[in-house]
Amino acid sequence: MNQRDNDEIEIDLKEIFFLLLNRIWIIVATTVVFGVVAAVFTKAFITPVYSSQSMIYILTKTTSLTSLADIQLGSQLTADYEVLIKSRPVLEKVIENLKLNLRYDELGEKIVVTNDSDTRVLTITVNDPDKNLAKEIVDELTDVGCARIAEIMGTDPPNIVDYGHVAEVKTSPSTTKNTLVGAFAGFALSVVIIIIIFLMNDAIKTAEDVERYLGINTLGTIPLMEGTSKRASHGRDRDAARARRQKEKERRQRAKEARKQAGAGIDKE
Repeated sequence: MNQRDNDEIEIDLKEIFFLLLNRIWIIVATTVVFGVVAAVFTKAFITPVYSSQSMIYILTKTTSLTSLADIQLGSQLTADYEVLIKSRPVLEKVIENLKLNLRYDELGEKIVVTNDSDTRVLTITVNDPDKNLAKEIVDELTDVGCARIAEIMGTDPPNIVDYGHVAEVKTSPSTTKNTLVGAFAGFALSVVIIIIIFLMNDAIKTAEDVERYLGINTLGTIPLMEGTSKRASHGRDRDAARARRQKEKERRQRAKEARKQAGAGIDKE
């Protein structure tokens, strides 16, 4: 019994494979269309974003690297510096200095502060549709943030490793990535729809289907007459149905005329 079930599953998978192979033009067309739509949508409707980065070294000029305690302290202060740079007073000061038409929380969404593992260097990244404004914001944020850290910590300001640069290449969106995602979505959608339609179609078309789904053997098959379509043989051919309706209409018309003639003969008598 298990061997029979395995054979049936294998046959079903084979049918699905050949089904997809026969519908390959639909799958390819859908994949291409979705990919093109994703690419056009990305270029036409998604605003490009540019990034500018600056870096600061969290150890001050007065800190000595000869002490292991100083190095460990620098690693611990990294998290504190990340919080202070994105604090409300720092962001509001940047908005005031640059006269930005932004709330501090909106500016905070444009800023990312990261620290590479095993380093004491903070990277400040600002993302904005205006690449020149992104550089201005990251430079001002670096200066204001370092001054705020020195004020809070009561030490010299951290060393600035590098200021921002004007980006020439957009950070996002990625047209290539979105195109591939759109193409994959089209491919998956077309395959799923084709398989669902196949699985929901329970019509019996061949003698093998009779044996598989009904569990009975066929004694024989009746071939179609030459020039007769399968659709017509099942009564689903539109031309055949139209011809039958026309014949039925003519038959009723003749019966009606016969009744009229019969009635006229009786009146004459």
